[in-house]
Parts: sequence; C-alpha cells; structure tokens
Amino acid sequence: MAKLRSNTAVIAETTSPRNHPFVRYPHHTLLTLSFPVLLSLVAEPLTGLADTAFVARLGAAALAALGVGTIALSSVFWVFNFLGIGTQTEVAQASGRQAHGRVQQIGVLALVLAGMGGVLMAACGWPAAPAVARWMGAAGSVHAQAVSYLQIRLLGAPAVLATIAAFGVLRGLQDMRTPLWIAVSVNALNILLDPLLIYGWALFPACGTAGAAMASVVSQCLGAVWAVGAIHRRLGWPAHIQPRDLKNLLRIGGDLFLRTGLLTAFLLMTTRAATRIGPDAGAAHQAIRQVWMFSAFFLDAFAITGQSLIGYFSGSGWLLQAQRVARIVCTWCFATGVGLSLAVGLGRGLVQSLFVPATALEVFAPAWMIAALLQPVNALAFATDGIHWGTGDFRFLRNVGLAATASGVTAILLLPESLPAAFTWIWAITGGWIFIRAFFGFVRIWPGIGRSPLRQGPA
Repeated sequence: MAKLRSNTAVIAETTSPRNHPFVRYPHHTLLTLSFPVLLSLVAEPLTGLADTAFVARLGAAALAALGVGTIALSSVFWVFNFLGIGTQTEVAQASGRQAHGRVQQIGVLALVLAGMGGVLMAACGWPAAPAVARWMGAAGSVHAQAVSYLQIRLLGAPAVLATIAAFGVLRGLQDMRTPLWIAVSVNALNILLDPLLIYGWALFPACGTAGAAMASVVSQCLGAVWAVGAIHRRLGWPAHIQPRDLKNLLRIGGDLFLRTGLLTAFLLMTTRAATRIGPDAGAAHQAIRQVWMFSAFFLDAFAITGQSLIGYFSGSGWLLQAQRVARIVCTWCFATGVGLSLAVGLGRGLVQSLFVPATALEVFAPAWMIAALLQPVNALAFATDGIHWGTGDFRFLRNVGLAATASGVTAILLLPESLPAAFTWIWAITGGWIFIRAFFGFVRIWPGIGRSPLRQGPA
C-alpha cells in the first residue's frame, strides 16, 4: 500500500501490467488516480468565477463582453479536446506494451499538432472575432470589449492546445499529479494577475476586460512551458518520428473532433431554444446548466482515469483486466451519479435562492427534478465514454454521438415554443439524448455489440 500511495505518478513507467497496483487494489488505485484529476478539472471554473467577480465591478457591459468571449472560446477549446483524449489513449496503450520509444514519438507529435492547431486557430479567429461577437448578440460597447477579449485570448491558443496535448501524454502515463500542479498554479497566477491588469496598479495600466484576457494568456503560456518541460524531463525527445503515428493521430482527431462538435451543437441548441421560449426559461436553463456542468467534473474524473487504465491494460493485451477496470469504473460512476441525484434534488432550494429569479421559479422546478433524476444515466454515459476512449473505439463513439444529436436536435426543432411545458420538454429531450449515449455505450461493453474491443477474451 505504501508503494501505491507514493508512486502513483509513475505507475506506467516502473511496473509491468502484472504488477500494476490496480491488480491488487483496484478501488483504491482508481480513487487515488481520480482525485487529482477532479481537482485539476475544478481549478479552471473557479478561476472563471474569479474573472467574473473582478470584471463585474467594471459594469454590465464589461461583464456581458466577458460572457460572450468565454462562451465562444470554451466551445472552441472543448472541440479541440481530441488532442488530449486521443493522445492519452495512444500513450496509455503504448505504455501497456512497454514501448517507450513509441510513447516519445506520440508525445512529440501531439505537441507539434497542438502548436500548429493553435497558430491556425489564432490566425483564423483574429479576423473572425468581430463576426463571432456579433453572432453571439454583442453590440455597441459590449461588442467592442468582446472583440478585444477574444483577440487577446486567441494569442494564447497555441499554449492552451499544447497544454491539452501535454496533459494527455502525462495522464496516459498515469501521472495525474503533474497536471494538477500545473492547473492549480496556472489558475492561481491568473487570479493574482487579474486585479493588476484589470484595474491597474503601479507599473500595470488599467486594461479592463482586455486585462482579464492578458492575465489568462500570460498564465497559460507559463503553464504550457511547464507542461512541455515535464514531458521532456520524463521522456526526452525521440531520434525520429514515424509518419504513420501522425496519420493515426489525425484519424483519431477527425472522429473525436466531429463527435465533440456534435455534442456542442446539441448543447447550444438547447440554450438557444430555452432563450427563445422567454427570459424566465433562459434564466432557469442557465442555472440548471451551471450546476449540471459542475456535477459533470466528478464523473469526468472517473472517465479520464478509466481511460488511462483501460488503455494500459488493453495495450498490454490483458483484456480480462481491462474488463475489470470497465466494471469498477461503471460502478463508481453510477454510485456517484446516485449521490449527485440526491444532492441535486435536495439542493433545489439553495440554487433557487442564489441563481433563479422569482419569475422563473415556476418553469425551473419541474426541469430541475428531471435534471436530478438524469444524474445516474449521465454517469453511465461518462463512464462508458472513458472506457471506449481507452480502447480507442472512437469511430463507434462518433456514430453514437451522431445518432444522439440528430435525434435530440430534431426533437428540439419540432418542439412548439408556445407549449406551456416547453422548457420542461427541453430537459426531457436532453434526457433522451443522454440515454442514447449511455445505452449504446453500455451494450458495446456488455454484451459487446458490433466489433467491440472488449468483447474478446473471457468476460
């Protein structure tokens, strides 16, 4: 047990699959690896709250501009998460095969792709920023500040994508602590720089909303340097790179890019539909969505950890142990989902008092209860996503995402906005969208429909 506690950061590099701590202490290993992931995931939204608090003192226009900029950028960066997911799987599987040279090659290729993607994003996004801000509904002073925020933040795009890729490499090696320290440090630096650059002090000029963007870019660049340095110290640089590895990462990236884009499109459609129903529905939807997204971090921590463990054992060819990881990840995720369901249901009064206007309470209550009841199903969707990421079953996830989003968007478009319970139906449709993903994700593992990577070997 002492070895497990002290050396989880380098498990994949120092042990053979048969001696992996998960084999003897599966539950403890999963929790030990998941906890740092959870903390690193929570760090960024807490910084977002700090940004909001600082900018709110500048007035409503500045706060609205910050909202436009952060929503637009977070959507784009989320789509580029394939750099982390695909890299993590490739590294975990190569690590399971004890193929150190391949791990080196994948790590460098991922960083190169991230840098190229970041430069391309900045080059395309800079001139497009005014149109994006306008499409998001910004006008006048809000538009000007939103454009400034977007353009400055885009300068940090290469650093953001490089960090995403680097985290994928480190987590693929089951080093969950280094990404935690980087995430906490980056976000702490961001919070320290916020008041200096937003309000000005001594040699620092007051830059307003643009200052918040500058604080993010500076901290993200330093975080990227740290993350790349950590990979270099751990792996070194390969003597050469295999072109087939680049082709494989691009293929994986294409499937994940499309899938993430589809999921993002559905979430944007639900927000658009709620806003069109009326301001009360829009306010209620925002409150539910914020709590929903926060609760997802608990599930995502298990999914990311499960991905690394599944990749490691499937890469080594030990499918029986990979199947065991799948069972334990689903068990913990489902139990967490039940706990979140109870917490969400019991927390309605607190959320209402903090985030929901009095006029929106009538539409809020039934949708909130649907969101609470959906938590266990959502937990299985997250768990099975992580499992299929670990086996590299990206095409299957893409196809399921396409089916779920096509069904969900069609239902949203057919939903009459004048229907008295229209907003409640938005969350019922969201439940159907989640159920499709969870159901097909589950049956791909048990009993193993189609060409399931986990169906081979003993169950």
